[in-house]
Amino acid sequence: MNKLASTETLTVGIIGDGFMQPSFFDKALAARMPDRALRFKHMQLDWPLKLTSTKHDPHLPVAEFVGRPEDYFDFLSDIDILVTHLAPITGESLDHAPRLRVIAVSRGGPVNIEMAAARERGITVINTPGRNASAVAEFTVASLLAETRNLIRGHLSVREGEFRRDFFHFDHTGPELCELSVGIVGYGDVGTRVARLLRPFGGKIVFSDPFKELSEEDRAAGIEKVEFEDLVRQVDVLTLHPRVTPQTKGMVGRAQIEAMKPGSYLVNTTRGQVLDYEALYDALVSGHLKGAALDTFAPEPPPADWPLLKLPNVTLSPHIAGASRYSIIKAANMIAEDIDLILQGRPPLHPTK
Repeated sequence: MNKLASTETLTVGIIGDGFMQPSFFDKALAARMPDRALRFKHMQLDWPLKLTSTKHDPHLPVAEFVGRPEDYFDFLSDIDILVTHLAPITGESLDHAPRLRVIAVSRGGPVNIEMAAARERGITVINTPGRNASAVAEFTVASLLAETRNLIRGHLSVREGEFRRDFFHFDHTGPELCELSVGIVGYGDVGTRVARLLRPFGGKIVFSDPFKELSEEDRAAGIEKVEFEDLVRQVDVLTLHPRVTPQTKGMVGRAQIEAMKPGSYLVNTTRGQVLDYEALYDALVSGHLKGAALDTFAPEPPPADWPLLKLPNVTLSPHIAGASRYSIIKAANMIAEDIDLILQGRPPLHPTK
């Protein structure tokens, strides 16, 4: 993309929602480019309060989106730059956007954009990798602590007037993190942060990721890298952080769960597709696994009568690990910086290939 004169007025269309609110992107872009002539137009979706509006259509070349492509055709018709979180943008969408030059996606991967169509039209696509990595990492450790130390179960007992003292009985108390070996599957932005947060607790940390090697910092901290099947067998806690790919879908299935140490724990704050929930249920019921902390499911939302949700040894949350205010601010600033670079004719920091 060639450098654009700062006197040219550009229309920035922001399709936000209840989480990624348009005003944050307005402010970040205006602050980053105070001398650039920008005109903003907004659309705000009803997500996440109306979760049922999220669609997965095997006939469309996009995923994890809200609404239908045609819902946005009119909005796209006069914009130069699009900022979106969940709108599905297909080749047909781009046919309705003759002026569009840049698409900025406020998420870790632009799965809701038909990338081949954007490339064909010379449209630059950027995204915000790692924008919620610290939020997910913090939530992962918090979920593990909640499950191992009976935090939610204790809360419910007090709220219901029971003040259960059996949680102080040796048979029902949980371990401290210093006793546990934690196996991290996927050592990207989230997995590395999980390791960093866990280090002060003093337990052993190992990871498995075919695309990552030990850093000097890892070696100094005593972190080890092992093959996935070995990791599953040796750790007390298995926490999942891979991206969903054809290779990672169902990667923790019945065989892997049965290979886990008796009395171990499983944490999933990535995506439900990587885990066999029926096998997990069986292992939790049998006592082979001591407990699980689950923020993601397959499907979502899970059926209200799903037996897994009724077990006493699970800590559950409604896919909110990445929901932090700072992740919104970080995404907005990352996008503003990259758009500024693009408009100067310079390469962005976070291009999508």
